[in-house]
Amino acid sequence: MMSTNHPESARVGRTMFGICVGHALEWYDWGIYTIFVPFFAGQFFPGGAAGSALLAGLAVFAAGFVARPLGGLIVGRLSDRVGRRPMLSLTVGGMAVASLLIGIAPTYATAGVGASLILLACRVLQGLATGGELPSAQTYLTEQAPAHRRGLWSSLIYIASVGGNSVGVLLGLVLSLNLTHEEMIAYGWRIPFVVGGVLGVIALWVRRSLTESAVFVKDRAGTARKQPFWPDLVRHRRAALQVIGMSVGPTVVYYAWVIAAPAYAITTRHLDSTSALLAGVLSGLVLIAVLPFWGALSDRIGRRPVMLISHLGTAATLFPLQVLDLGNAVQLAIAMSIAMVFIGAGVSILPAAYAELFPTRIRTAGLAVPYSVAVAAFGGTAPYLQTWVGQTFGPAFFTGYVVLLLLVSAATVLTLREGRGTDLTTVHQAVPETMRKAEDHDTARNAG
Repeated sequence: MMSTNHPESARVGRTMFGICVGHALEWYDWGIYTIFVPFFAGQFFPGGAAGSALLAGLAVFAAGFVARPLGGLIVGRLSDRVGRRPMLSLTVGGMAVASLLIGIAPTYATAGVGASLILLACRVLQGLATGGELPSAQTYLTEQAPAHRRGLWSSLIYIASVGGNSVGVLLGLVLSLNLTHEEMIAYGWRIPFVVGGVLGVIALWVRRSLTESAVFVKDRAGTARKQPFWPDLVRHRRAALQVIGMSVGPTVVYYAWVIAAPAYAITTRHLDSTSALLAGVLSGLVLIAVLPFWGALSDRIGRRPVMLISHLGTAATLFPLQVLDLGNAVQLAIAMSIAMVFIGAGVSILPAAYAELFPTRIRTAGLAVPYSVAVAAFGGTAPYLQTWVGQTFGPAFFTGYVVLLLLVSAATVLTLREGRGTDLTTVHQAVPETMRKAEDHDTARNAG
């Protein structure tokens, strides 16, 4: 028995390790921009007030999100046509190259407006890579997972992303403890970007050992013809709209509280960088701890109840958390940690919930396009809005915006079919019967 189980155990280990290492690097590279933008914004956008340079830097952050739908479309379609595995290598390689280029980019003092354009181009490349990475990694992992543990397995995606982001925050903490503020502005901010480029080589080497998704291989072997993508996506428009509705609330609250909160505390609440980054690390550990619990719970009671707990629980706690002083390190850590408990319930099982909406032939691209649109429109603007709205109208207005989006996501969850335990090889589509009959009619007509 041991010899029989060993190859399967080795495959599971390679799958988990390959996805987690590459995805952690992807989100390390994506997150360090927000973490270190207070230090390098003036290097690329000088000549104005510090707040103006920061907003310009955050606008470039948002530009990366604009590129994500295109990356999701290109990489997603290739993933559904040629396989999940090669796309996982392509995305992590693109992310690492962009990170390295930011780390060695000239400043405005050296290259003028060209420096700003280089930063923008690198961020767009990162947006293209991330737009393809997340749906490809989510699809691959959920297709490899046992049906009765898909929720637990899907939590690995955000364990990896939060872990990668936490490593970036921790590196920022180490640098801020060992370098002066002037040294951080002069060259310290470059270090994490160069490290990300170097780690990309390791991630590429790890991912080369992955095997192709068995669900994808089975689908390719049993599919007589490839269906046109856009008509297929239109037939699955209900699922695509559900992806957008499910994503808007968790996306904004994730970027506001997990990714951008330390930078917001530094720039708006004037908390020293060391304390803010330490609070970010501690709350990240809380989030990592609760993710597998929520994922496993969804395998027992279903996806819908757990996502409702997340969205409604987060919405109920955000305004009370405003009472805490986010300019105080201890209170910032407490507020972020409380938010993480509820945020974790939703994000832990989103990969499983997404995968259960689409058939294999369109699973990656069908998710990537609407998800990237939602993230570009709402996630990419979250740090900017958090800073601008907070400075202009006060933090409560931004919190109200987040709560409204969480309620939209909760309402969307109520429209979902429960996907717990679904066999992904037999998923047709989670849409009304009329749309299913229309698809069957088109297939029969084209075959005839």
